[in-house]
Amino acid sequence: MFSIVNMAKMKKVSRLTKIRRLVQLIFIGAIGQWAYYGIFRCPFIVPFVNCQSCPIVTCWGRIATVFFGFWLFIPVLVIFLGRAFCGWLCPGGFVNQMLGKFAAFKLKLKNNRKLRYAQIGMVLAVLLSAGVYFIYGNPRVMIPIRTSDEYLNAVIMSFKFSDWYWAVRTAVVVALIAASLIIANLWCRFACPSGGIMELLRKISIFRVYKTDACDNCNACLRKCEMGTRPDEMNCTNCGDCMDVCHADAIKFGRKKD
Repeated sequence: MFSIVNMAKMKKVSRLTKIRRLVQLIFIGAIGQWAYYGIFRCPFIVPFVNCQSCPIVTCWGRIATVFFGFWLFIPVLVIFLGRAFCGWLCPGGFVNQMLGKFAAFKLKLKNNRKLRYAQIGMVLAVLLSAGVYFIYGNPRVMIPIRTSDEYLNAVIMSFKFSDWYWAVRTAVVVALIAASLIIANLWCRFACPSGGIMELLRKISIFRVYKTDACDNCNACLRKCEMGTRPDEMNCTNCGDCMDVCHADAIKFGRKKD
């Protein structure tokens, strides 16, 4: 039976999760169109890195990059909070987490050899994106569709007038996101290039959710985690959902003491 203390902890977790969901909803309203443009309407192979030269003046990604320096915000966030962008702000992450609730397989993994495959997949995604950008000059392979209001029609026109490899890229991304119905958060955990870069830099973050020496490997945090990991291990997004499920009170947030 749960003790009164454990019940209080569960209520705490519920409140924190509600706060995180509220923040995610705010950001999906604010930058959700930005993610939508990146998947369906960006005329370049790798979205978001040629925004200043992009002819789609109504694109939210272009607006955020040119006028607000949005891409400066993410590296700063990584330095301070690791992959918190993935767990708290990313609209794609929110969609993946919602799909993951219905996934057939949760694939809970603590630090072991299996996680090497996840790391390899994310690194390959980063290298592929970098190769397309630096070697091939990130070619524009879709006629920019300037329709700003008729979203469905714009998507149809994009596929109709795109080169085949733009259509393949888009179809693969959508398929990997939809695959979160099979393996929870598959895109975020194994394929997202942005997540892969942040994963490589996560260990340098100043503040993080981490385990102390009091951890007895009960894996209550692993069972709770949407990303199927444990604090400060691979794919940890500092979401904080696990902070109050540990019976040993071994999960903390702040500067990790070496």
